[in-house]
Amino acid sequence: MRVIEPLEKVGAQFFPRKKTLPLTIEGTSLPLAQKHVETRGSSQVKGLILLSALSTPGITTVEELKEKSSRTHTEIFLKKIGCDIKFKKTKKSNLIYLRGQKNLYSFNYSVKNDPSSAAYLICLSLLTPGSKLTLPEIICNDTRIEFIKILKKMNGRIKIKDLKRDSSSGELVGTIIAYGSKLKPITVSENVAKFIDDLPILFICAALQNGVSKFYHCHELIHKETNRLLEIKKILIQIGVKCKITKNSIMTIYGKGKIETRNKSILINTPGDHRINLAAAILSLATGIKTKIKRFDATFTSFPGFTPIITSLGGKIVTN
Repeated sequence: MRVIEPLEKVGAQFFPRKKTLPLTIEGTSLPLAQKHVETRGSSQVKGLILLSALSTPGITTVEELKEKSSRTHTEIFLKKIGCDIKFKKTKKSNLIYLRGQKNLYSFNYSVKNDPSSAAYLICLSLLTPGSKLTLPEIICNDTRIEFIKILKKMNGRIKIKDLKRDSSSGELVGTIIAYGSKLKPITVSENVAKFIDDLPILFICAALQNGVSKFYHCHELIHKETNRLLEIKKILIQIGVKCKITKNSIMTIYGKGKIETRNKSILINTPGDHRINLAAAILSLATGIKTKIKRFDATFTSFPGFTPIITSLGGKIVTN
């Protein structure tokens, strides 16, 4: 419904009315430019509105509440390829104006390295005493590296250097360096939309530290490929770490500095959620707990190079 509702405003129709699969989508020859207020903190919803606006006559407006602001890759991309897109900031919101039906032309575009994939390697480095990790040409868009600020608050030793604006994509890129660190628990009360995909691995980091960590405003995790709050809880229960999820999606983790690993093995049986699988793999590599992950090939969705990278570092991953 989060996808259907804004597109219905433009003029598209979806059948059957009960919105059950299989779903039929019928476009319109007279799309109407609208003002959309994005309150979910979802870059996917914001992106689909902007992409639909490309062929809609008139000016489409997206108002994004600042406390729900999300990733900005789509806006940067559209500006880079010559779309008629403008931005304005007020005290309470970010405004995006896009005039549709502008002629666009072919272009070359280079996508640099993904910060959310880098997050798993960064966390593995932080959790490994004596390690040092260097990751070049990572996208350092400030709406995508908020997780680094969280890890720094947890006492993570992370540096970003050689920041520059990439001429091909318009994105800010840089080199990230991380060192083995003695992390500490944390309370996260800010807007999590900017690091929503990185929460599962942050939960794992929190679980492996002595003390209580709290993460507020995590409700969007329920609507991902799986209910990621519940899936992480299942993992933590298996390793003996208590956690609690409230009705308003506050995740409380009662972390342990020492996890019993002797003769311990755990099973990850999600319906193929790449983020959960990757977080579970990092947990296993950091603790030595033998972990069986079903449908591990789901990790190819976002990080197809994960297994060869880990294998090259000496990690043991057996797939069949």
